[in-house]
Amino acid sequence: MSFPYGSVAPPAGQVNSSDNALPVEYMFSQIMGAVQKSQAEISDLRQECNDLRLANASLERQIREGFQQNGNGNYYASSRMGSGFVTPVPGSPQLRAKSPFLSPHSIPSLVAAPTSHLPSPLGDNAVAPFQFGIRDIPGFYVVIPAGGAGTRLWPLSREEHPKFLLDLTLKGRSLIQATWDRLLPLSSPLRTTVVAGPGHVKSIREQLPDLLPHNLICEPGPKDSMAAIGLAAAVLAKRDPNAVIGSFAADHMISGDDAFLSAVAEAVEVAKKDYLVTIGIAPSHPSTGFGYIRLGNKLGIKEAPNARLVSSFKEKPDARTAAAYIGTGNYRWNAGMFVTKATVLLDLLKDYKPELHDGLQKIAAVWHDEALRQAALNEIWPELEKIPIDNAVAEPAATEGKVAVVPATFGWDDVGDFSSLADLLPAESNQPRVLGDSALVLTEQVAGGIVVPGSGRLITCLGVDDLVIVDMPDTLLVTTRARSQEVKRLVKKCRDAGWKQLL
Repeated sequence: MSFPYGSVAPPAGQVNSSDNALPVEYMFSQIMGAVQKSQAEISDLRQECNDLRLANASLERQIREGFQQNGNGNYYASSRMGSGFVTPVPGSPQLRAKSPFLSPHSIPSLVAAPTSHLPSPLGDNAVAPFQFGIRDIPGFYVVIPAGGAGTRLWPLSREEHPKFLLDLTLKGRSLIQATWDRLLPLSSPLRTTVVAGPGHVKSIREQLPDLLPHNLICEPGPKDSMAAIGLAAAVLAKRDPNAVIGSFAADHMISGDDAFLSAVAEAVEVAKKDYLVTIGIAPSHPSTGFGYIRLGNKLGIKEAPNARLVSSFKEKPDARTAAAYIGTGNYRWNAGMFVTKATVLLDLLKDYKPELHDGLQKIAAVWHDEALRQAALNEIWPELEKIPIDNAVAEPAATEGKVAVVPATFGWDDVGDFSSLADLLPAESNQPRVLGDSALVLTEQVAGGIVVPGSGRLITCLGVDDLVIVDMPDTLLVTTRARSQEVKRLVKKCRDAGWKQLL
């Protein structure tokens, strides 16, 4: 028996038995299904409205910048054709076509940005709803360390053009731009800080036009993650003693933005209880390229029901050990994401690395006086210890029960080598993945692998499987996916052989 749309079904007891009446439970389930569908549609509409609002704001900025350029949007009027890496430096992200190859000359570029975009282009596989009505988290400061040369992705990634400045997914946004897009709903530009070396400051400013000048912290030289994050924490603690900071690398990829934002929001709640908090990634396979986190007991925090203590951190394991970790169900990948009060991080640093703490505090004390800042950096920075945040504070603090983890369900990859990059790119069956113009790659009886036609030359392959071919204007790399983790050994050989200009 059915009722016209909009009509009300009579009570169960008043339905004529000859009409083969449907059970009350069935009608109730139908009604609940319709209500849930309506709620989902309303949620989708709200998200679309928010996306449109952000896209409109971006478009307005593009138009404004377009007029400021006097009609000339070509940032590649010339290219450096001498020795070394000749891929042009990235231009303004708002004025270029959505294409991996943006140079008007014969030298293509893999540094890309769209003419318009929706935020979080990598967040198209959400697996959990964001549970908070307003995404902005008051008092939460985002820190994006933008360092490293990405030597396992050489010769695509170079010291002057590290991977975080490249569009490695052909989605039209570089990795640092995607990171910015993803985190901006939580903090706004007012509370988003980038830490980078002097050689990348100009490119970062061009790719992130909304980054406020005082929120770009320039470290004189690479000192690994502890010094970079610690300096940001010390500076932000001077600005806001109650600041909760979250550190997220500029060159990682995330899929499932709602699940990511929910995990960060939980981590902030745990950090307010004076924990150093990391986010643990559910492992999809027994990787030997990542560190692992062993889960401890649940913390029982109402606002963060998934939070646990960290039992211990484990270094990158061999394949058998990694498989054993996954088999227990008690391990998560260590993605190097940390959330904590700035003052708590500095207190931990004071306990475990007092000299590093004192040096960073001296620099932060004069940070807002440019002359004194530069003098302090020149004097103190070269003497600071070079050490990752994991070794400096996370591992020793975990043994004392001061580190928590929020297990998360979003997709994550640090794009650490060409093999992992290949997994992120689309491909036809039994064909290599192509990062760039597929018309420049012709194959016959070739399966797997990845080809980067970065020089503009035609690349042809016959009867070879799972190769990595990176053809740049000044360098050609050929290896296998199985040995892509070892590319950094070639970088060292090039340096030792006097080819530093190509690195």
